[in-house]
Amino acid sequence: MSFSEVSSLLWQEREALELLLFKLVEERLIVASGETRWLAPANREIEAVVAQLRGIEVVRAAEVDVVAASFGRDDALTLAELAGLADEPWRGILTEHREVLLGLVVQIEQAADENRKILGAGARAARETLLAMTESVDTYDARGVTSQTAPRPMIVDEQA
Repeated sequence: MSFSEVSSLLWQEREALELLLFKLVEERLIVASGETRWLAPANREIEAVVAQLRGIEVVRAAEVDVVAASFGRDDALTLAELAGLADEPWRGILTEHREVLLGLVVQIEQAADENRKILGAGARAARETLLAMTESVDTYDARGVTSQTAPRPMIVDEQA
């Protein structure tokens, strides 16, 4: 086991995180286009990438433990701590991996948060539309006072 193997696993992790970010952006574009029928397949692809990441992380953690043991360490080391133990060029390589991974995680968190907001807004809009079709809805009159309106008959175009 060596720094080379750890670095190789970190490259795999970076590629998987890039793919996850791409899939999150793809999901947002699907919602924005109104093609919600593709949300389930997009979600399955995201879940597959997350499962792939978990597998890579387990293998990487085991490799890091082996390298740490070669330095007489039996505790779980962070990537920063591992880089601190390494000589150049590995110190620089591991530090670069860490910086890129941290940046990707921030971008993924932002994309996931934005997707949650968009999907939540869409769910609220759908719920309000369904309520408007089946129940009375609170509205405001000319004075700004809340009043309930009775449901009215509606024609729904099911082919649209």
